[in-house]
Amino acid sequence: MDLLNGIERKTVVSLMGRENDRYLAPLREVESYWMALCGAEDVPLRSEIDPRGIEGALEFAFLIERISPRLAKLRVAGSHLTDLMGMEVAGMPLSALFAPEDRERLAEALESLFSDPAVLRIALRGESGYGKHPLDAELALFPLRSDMGEVSRALGCLVTKGRIGRTPRRFEISTVRVSPTPSGKLFPRQDQPTPPVAPAPRAMAEDAAPFTRPSPERPISGTPYLRVVVSNDD
Repeated sequence: MDLLNGIERKTVVSLMGRENDRYLAPLREVESYWMALCGAEDVPLRSEIDPRGIEGALEFAFLIERISPRLAKLRVAGSHLTDLMGMEVAGMPLSALFAPEDRERLAEALESLFSDPAVLRIALRGESGYGKHPLDAELALFPLRSDMGEVSRALGCLVTKGRIGRTPRRFEISTVRVSPTPSGKLFPRQDQPTPPVAPAPRAMAEDAAPFTRPSPERPISGTPYLRVVVSNDD
């Protein structure tokens, strides 16, 4: 509050900013944790993920595994995803959370997530219908490497704003943002064939002689020809 020319003025503070901060807090926690794990290899290993590092966001977090270039399934999921679908979601494709008409758009984004790799941030809105209240959501996906080194896992976080209402709740895509990983480092695309490896040079080895099967009409050189003689004399 201040006084100017004898007029009292009050500063109005909007509560919307604080509400958005609370709504997005779990997503920011997961993002900060993933960023802290990014090292020289840029994309962290799946085995480096420790649930204690995102304790405040566990109910909103999940892990997915790539099962084809454009498809991933949920491996581990927090309770919030179970609440949204009204059932256990582990083992289900991630696309089950999306409206059918938006699954192709999700597939394109997943291809970038794993193949570039990249970070995905997707703004969502819940499908409308009887008993389904307005529901906004934010989804973030952060790539991870398997123990074999390929980028085939991802750490995700899905937060929603509004009443869940009747389940299952599926989402339509509003916007998709694809960002490079912190160093912008690109990994070999997982769907590209591995280039052929040239044979190692041979050392102190003779060339293999071709094998020719001997003709039954001609004996092998230096070996007596064997004949079967049948005698019917008793």
